[in-house]
Amino acid sequence: MTVARQYVTEARRVVVKVGSSSLTTASGGLDADRVDALVDVLAKVRSGGEKEIVLVSSGAIAAGLAPLGLARRPKDLARQQAAASVGQGLLVARYTASFARYGVRVGQVLLTTDDTSRRAHYRNAYRTLDQLLAMGAVPVVNENDTVATDEIRFGDNDRLAALVAHLVRADLLVLLSDVDGLYDGDPGKPGTSRIEEVRGPADLAGVEIGSAGKAGVGTGGMVTKVEAARIAAAAGVPVVLTSASRAADALAGRDTGTYFRRTGRRSADRLLWLAHASTPRGALTLDDGAVRAVVERRKSLLPAGIASVDGEFTAGDPVELRDAEGRAVARGLVNYDSKELPLLLGRSTRDLAKELGPAYEREVVHRDDLVVLNP
Repeated sequence: MTVARQYVTEARRVVVKVGSSSLTTASGGLDADRVDALVDVLAKVRSGGEKEIVLVSSGAIAAGLAPLGLARRPKDLARQQAAASVGQGLLVARYTASFARYGVRVGQVLLTTDDTSRRAHYRNAYRTLDQLLAMGAVPVVNENDTVATDEIRFGDNDRLAALVAHLVRADLLVLLSDVDGLYDGDPGKPGTSRIEEVRGPADLAGVEIGSAGKAGVGTGGMVTKVEAARIAAAAGVPVVLTSASRAADALAGRDTGTYFRRTGRRSADRLLWLAHASTPRGALTLDDGAVRAVVERRKSLLPAGIASVDGEFTAGDPVELRDAEGRAVARGLVNYDSKELPLLLGRSTRDLAKELGPAYEREVVHRDDLVVLNP
């Protein structure tokens, strides 16, 4: 066993993500045998009490297709939400029954991006997941597809899994799909080979990464998995990418799939969610001084440094912060509505408080709610 793979066997808290194609039939509907096979592996891994498992599971929409008489995954959001409403209950019921064979309880946790980019929601999500693990349950996490709008969706559960791994301070992320690893070309063509280890972005230079899988029931593909691995690795969480059929080998540290070494330091900072899971509702253009204050000195954004406001948003929404050339330099949660801000631009907080009251002495974006992009 390599030193890198040793991290896998030593990992205590593990997030496992499984895709729709690994749980359902091609026509939609859950494949009970596939679900049971995955649960067999996960139950065995955690049976000694040395490992905790958080399961991020796709499959709600796919599971709802057949019961609703849908031949394929719908493109419109309303029917996706309807399918998720039916399928999510079926999915959790199947996991509940399957884990019950081992005397293990499961707890359903449905998330939207709003649940995790806002400070109080982030803490609540962490406490819920941590308590479920402390009580010996397996959290089953999915995006809340039944209520999520296009603006507050993660878009794919690979990215959700990377962010959950960061949220619960996991020691390892395992991404399971219908492909046994990352290849240096189309795995269906001769002459290509599996990439055993990725030490950093340079190892992926020139690698042709395919898109969605053949099953047609999910939203992901190799692109989203590699991006998720990059996010997790940068947050200090190593990643194994392999097929669901090789889950046991992956969790045992055997040479299967592709191992992504961690490239950054671990942190308990929710700003990773703000950077990767939020969709800006508007934009603020900053003057040069404000850009330097935000990017270089990591200061809060004040009204005096804002040149213009774009879009419609309310206090608490994520907004993009841009320089004079229109480049996004940061993202943050704004403390004012878009209708209020134009009257405040270019003015000091002291003057605003004196004229309008103490409520206007606050920052437009506080530094605790701000993340610098590509510093």
